[in-house]
Amino acid sequence: MGKISRNSGNLIMCIGEIVIGVLLLIDPTGFTSGIIILLGVLLAAAGIKSVVGYFRTDPETAAQQSALAKGLFLAGAGLFCVFRSDWFIAAFPLLTVFYGVLILLSGISKVQWAVDLFRLKQPYWYVTLIGAVLSLAFGAIVLVNPFASTAALWVFIAVSLIVEAVADILSFFLGRR
Repeated sequence: MGKISRNSGNLIMCIGEIVIGVLLLIDPTGFTSGIIILLGVLLAAAGIKSVVGYFRTDPETAAQQSALAKGLFLAGAGLFCVFRSDWFIAAFPLLTVFYGVLILLSGISKVQWAVDLFRLKQPYWYVTLIGAVLSLAFGAIVLVNPFASTAALWVFIAVSLIVEAVADILSFFLGRR
C-alpha cells in the first residue's frame, strides 16, 4: 500500500489521461472548446484579480510591479479564449505539432525510466520500455504524418492517451516492488 501512496500523483495523472482520452473520443471538439473556455475564464479571473490588486496597492509599489499591464493582458487573453475558442480549433495543426513534441519528450523520459528499471534489475522493466516505444511512435506519427481529418486526429490522440496511460499503470504495478 505504501507504493501506491508514494506514487499516487502518477496514478492520478494516468487516470486523468484515460478520462481525457475517453472524453476526446466522445466529443473532441466540444471537449477541447470547453477546456479552452475554462482556461479563458481562469485567465480572465487572474487578470481581474491582478487589476484589482494594482488599485489596492500603494502607487509606488504598484508602479514597480506592472500588475495593471499584466492583469489587462491576462483578462484580454482570457476573454479571447472564452469568445474565440473556435480560433484554437482552427489552429489545431500547430497545436498538434506541439502535442507531438510533448509526446516525444514523454517517450524519452520513459526510456530513461525503463533503462533505470533494467539497471536496477527490476522485473517487468520491459513494460515501461513498451510504453516508451509507444510514446515515441505516437509522437513521431503526429509529427510526420499530418492528418487530413481533424476528427481522425482527435481519435488518434484520444487512443494514444489511453494506451500510454494504461501502459504506465501496468508498468507501475508490474515494474516496481
